[in-house]
Amino acid sequence: MGFIGTDHDEGVQQSQSVLHDGREVLLQAFNWESHKHDWWRNLERKVPDMAKSGITSAWLPPATHSFSREGYLPQNLYSLNSSYGSEALLKTLLYKMKQHNIRPMADIVINHRVGTTQGHGGKYNRYDGVPLSWDERAVTSCTGGRGNRSTGDNFHGVPNIDHTQDFVRKDIIGWLKWLRYTVGFQDFRFDFARGYSAKYVKEYVEGAKPIFCVGEYWDSCNYKGTYLEYNQDSHRQRIINWIDSTGRLSTAFDFTTKGILQEAVKSQLWRLRDAQGKPPGVMGWWPSRAVTFLDNHDTGSTQGHWPFPSNHVMEGYAYILTHPGIPSIFYDHFYDWGSIMHDQIAKLIQIRKQQGINSRSSVRIIEAQANLYAAIIGEKLCMKIGSGSWCPTGPEWKLAAHGHQYAVWHK
Repeated sequence: MGFIGTDHDEGVQQSQSVLHDGREVLLQAFNWESHKHDWWRNLERKVPDMAKSGITSAWLPPATHSFSREGYLPQNLYSLNSSYGSEALLKTLLYKMKQHNIRPMADIVINHRVGTTQGHGGKYNRYDGVPLSWDERAVTSCTGGRGNRSTGDNFHGVPNIDHTQDFVRKDIIGWLKWLRYTVGFQDFRFDFARGYSAKYVKEYVEGAKPIFCVGEYWDSCNYKGTYLEYNQDSHRQRIINWIDSTGRLSTAFDFTTKGILQEAVKSQLWRLRDAQGKPPGVMGWWPSRAVTFLDNHDTGSTQGHWPFPSNHVMEGYAYILTHPGIPSIFYDHFYDWGSIMHDQIAKLIQIRKQQGINSRSSVRIIEAQANLYAAIIGEKLCMKIGSGSWCPTGPEWKLAAHGHQYAVWHK
């Protein structure tokens, strides 16, 4: 296939150094409608801008053949012709990303797989006629197969893969290695990570050795009716337990921070300091494994399951791009909401890089009131969001960026 190869051992060293360095800035490079828009070609045109803006890794939509156009109902995992474009166009995009030192992140959808043939019980639970031609043992008994019960939550309506089967894990590792070393993906994003035990993620990461990976462990925050509770410790603990169970090899999306931040910007900025005086999300407890974000293809875009308030998006970016954790930018905000927002986000990324803010930088929260949040990060940068006025004392602080209800200073 003539794809981009990488030396295996080099991959191991890189993965350790990337997590240790903590200077990643991710981009989710698609939304729910991207399959309608000649996507690989569109992204290829944007690669130079991504690189100039400071993006280190771009998460691409599922690149393999799928029963649904968005890519999340995979069938033939070894076919790279999808609604996003042909294998040839994907190859061109990955080559361009490599030239600009942006790592391509593959969306790994291995919780479920749509069958090709009816088997046991008349269900489509066999995979005849395509590579990885599994039989009904590969499908969990709770979703119509002859396998064992699921090791996580069911994704309803399609056959869920039984990761307890040795032959399934061996085949998945073989496929992940192909994505990594033949196709040229360097990073992985694990879809619906609640669906199977995190110990299998550990095995898959050890087998394929991506440079960076992140899991989508998404469950509901703690609400009383529609009111978000102040204390979300049990929510962030569940995400941390998942990261721990991957052998600490994977990061996770910080859904706790998203849930709190999108309520906090509605004149409840007191939420951004927990009872111990720390940031209240996963970022406050384990920042080097927390991927912070405002929206994704599920929460935002045309699905809008749990959207960040649109009139506060820049305050949100002022928060995640100045704080520890590993920030992720959403395609829509960066490329569809106008050049002013694009340039403000790019400016914040630039400041983050110049001031050496990383996933482990210290945070000193100075104010956390209804309409004002202010913090000093890494002792090199300070910021405020909200309608309240605040600025740092001392002539050494220079205003570096500002916009609607946010400002950032550095020394």
